[in-house]
Amino acid sequence: MNKVAFITGSTRGIGKQIAITLAESGYDIAINYRKENDELKNTKKEIEEKGVKCLAVQGDVSSFEDCERFVKEIIEEYGKIDVLVNNAGITRDTLLMRMKKEDFEDVIDVNLVGTFNVTKNVVNYMLKARSGRIINISSVVGIAGNAGQTNYSASKAGIIGFTKSLAKEVASRGILVNAVAPGFITTDMTAVLKEEIKEEIAKSIPLKRMGDSQDVANVVKFLAGNDSSYITGQVLNVDGGMLM
Repeated sequence: MNKVAFITGSTRGIGKQIAITLAESGYDIAINYRKENDELKNTKKEIEEKGVKCLAVQGDVSSFEDCERFVKEIIEEYGKIDVLVNNAGITRDTLLMRMKKEDFEDVIDVNLVGTFNVTKNVVNYMLKARSGRIINISSVVGIAGNAGQTNYSASKAGIIGFTKSLAKEVASRGILVNAVAPGFITTDMTAVLKEEIKEEIAKSIPLKRMGDSQDVANVVKFLAGNDSSYITGQVLNVDGGMLM
């Protein structure tokens, strides 16, 4: 029987690449979406072309009730969740002096509260199985901060604290909890930047290039697999050497 991986925020970008990479490794996949769209259909098709199953469940990670429902749907379909990747996230970038209250709350609700909502509903099944991997997607700005991203940085720093605390709570049950902190990764979010800004960013990175979604997906694959069986409570930076 295939292992089952559930990846949130997985219809595009880093989340989609993680889902496809785990599918290539033989995992049956569950993905979530808020509204049906072409990206969802394309992602589902690409995953199933790898010869595995793909279940798409509808719901908003910032709603505890939605998470409770769609996790049950995944369990009903597959009977288990071996790997959870909390990837769903949004940005509302602006300087604090211009930031609206809802800009701060929306980012915290999706990125941090969403991580709690999904994990809370998945971890009980992992505890019963005495096994599991939880991988939370944080960010280097959750460690170092970044001007114009007080909301995003706070949410990603919160994910790191959440990761370390949960790792201590569930280690005795065979569940490993780690975080991945990407640096500048080429995605839809960075595609809107002007070329000269991208060039300046690349110059500031020791490896002199921005990363891509596959770089992050490879680390998630490692943390999900047997080769990382003695690693928990850690934050792995995928940033080309930005933070040392």
